[in-house]
Amino acid sequence: MDSRVALISIILKDSGVVEELNDILHQYSQYIIGRMGIPYREKNIHIISVAVDAPSDVINALSGKIGRISGISSKVAYANE
Repeated sequence: MDSRVALISIILKDSGVVEELNDILHQYSQYIIGRMGIPYREKNIHIISVAVDAPSDVINALSGKIGRISGISSKVAYANE
């Protein structure tokens, strides 16, 4: 199965769900190229970018699990191939 490069953008509004998010990301760690988190203290949110290289179905499963967490908004952007 061909892999794709994608960026998952996450905005975390509830810091109480960080552990749940980290558990999910750990499950998919073999596909993660890197991640960066930025706390935006003025708005009390955290902005997280996760770069992945994985088959499309894996990316969809990962983003779906992340999107179902209450207090999180997420979107996926795929690299042009």
